[in-house]
Amino acid sequence: MPVYRDEVVVLRTHKLGEADRIVTMLSRSHGKIRAVAKGVRRTGSKFGSRLEPFMVADVQFYEGRTLDTITQAETLGSYGAEISADYACYTAANAMVETADRLTESEGSLQQYLLLVGALRSLSRHEHAPRLTLDSYLLRALSLAGWAPSFGSCSRCGQEGDFSHVVVQLGGVVCDDCAPPGSPRLDDGTLGLLGSLLSGDWDDVALADEATAARASGFTAAYVQWHLDRGLRSLAHLEQDRITG
Repeated sequence: MPVYRDEVVVLRTHKLGEADRIVTMLSRSHGKIRAVAKGVRRTGSKFGSRLEPFMVADVQFYEGRTLDTITQAETLGSYGAEISADYACYTAANAMVETADRLTESEGSLQQYLLLVGALRSLSRHEHAPRLTLDSYLLRALSLAGWAPSFGSCSRCGQEGDFSHVVVQLGGVVCDDCAPPGSPRLDDGTLGLLGSLLSGDWDDVALADEATAARASGFTAAYVQWHLDRGLRSLAHLEQDRITG
């Protein structure tokens, strides 16, 4: 049976038998891969720590009928320990990998892979507030998947202008003529922050106050929940943390 290699980021793991794990990964060239890591739960395992969630690795696979088998793993990005040590980063990273898991299938997805790796690296280095890093990742991941939100023109008719009505079901801001009755509005500051998060303009993002960031997060969460078939469980934990924190 053929052997192949790929760069991967670990999304999640499940126990299998006494000492094995099934590892779900997003790869650079092969899309999403589910493979068995044999003996990885034993104390003497050579690559157990390299196949934990949020880790980036160069992995060799042995192709099987139903599940491939991992035969080698070398660390490329050791982000798991730094992320797990900070609860806000950990919950944000969980939402990221759950989103990547939901958006990608067996076909290759280089852009999604690079976006996720970059976001996890940023979290591990504490470059920005975890929730802002997450919001930027979510908006950009959905854009790559074909659900790009519109913040500068009506998402229904395409008319350009400074509109304040937002409708997640229609894809972002809408003009007064297209806005359904009772549709909510967002202020210019929040819409500007959302645009900056989408484009990755971190200089502008850094100027946002806490209230504006919270409103942007609320829109982002609603947008993601609507455009995915099922809600993200990880986002529910984030919202609960914000309420009880």
